Amino acid sequence: MKKSLEKVAGVSQARIDFAKKTATVTFDADKISATALTKATTDAGYPSTVHK
Repeated sequence: MKKSLEKVAGVSQARIDFAKKTATVTFDADKISATALTKATTDAGYPSTVHK
């Protein structure tokens, strides 16, 4: 999942905690949306939702 997120243009960092089933993503909101990030993880086989 980390590699899938890091391939998305605008993502500068992705940290995955499989034990907590969370991902913390640092991204440029001018280049990518949170919705597009959840689509990237879902396409990689890891359905997700946004928590702020």
